[in-house]
Amino acid sequence: MSTVVDRARRLAPQPRDARTTALVAVQHLAVREVAIRVLRALGAQDVIAATTVAEARRAAATFSGQVAVIEAGLQDGQGVPLARDLRAAGWSRAVVISTSEDPWTVRAALSAGVRCYLTTTDRGGLVPELSSAPEGLHALSEREVEVLQLVGDGRSNREVGEELGLSALTVKSHLARIARKIGTGDRAEMVLITLRAGLIS
Repeated sequence: MSTVVDRARRLAPQPRDARTTALVAVQHLAVREVAIRVLRALGAQDVIAATTVAEARRAAATFSGQVAVIEAGLQDGQGVPLARDLRAAGWSRAVVISTSEDPWTVRAALSAGVRCYLTTTDRGGLVPELSSAPEGLHALSEREVEVLQLVGDGRSNREVGEELGLSALTVKSHLARIARKIGTGDRAEMVLITLRAGLIS
């Protein structure tokens, strides 16, 4: 993993009573959840999540904020132009995460006002390591793995149900069984565990 950071300008301190709003535009659920948690730990009071360029643009038009974490390759467009447009709209700081170390892309990002460009060899490299795999992983059914794959893609229970021909209630039941098997009911952690096990991508 490598990082390019633009330190040419100091960040202006925020007034003590000001609320910090951040935007996370990342398609992959596990990576998005990690970014949200990190931003909250760093003091962001409001974190807006988006999975596409279109969602991010709508959010930026509705809210004003200071920090944006953007995936370089979203399903409906590129993150660098989005970062440039957010900067023009008043979002003063942007971080782009990517699986590519293409120097032209990095240069374009820095030219667009991106303050940090984080690269990793694969998408999984952006996800924290887990200590060990739960024993219940081998007990997951094919349908449960399908549900987790769609959850990992950022789908809601309703959207997972529509994709698989199930009701949202049935999807919820699948997730409850998965939680019992792998020992956690947290959606992001479920996805992290099965990503590390190679059951989903």
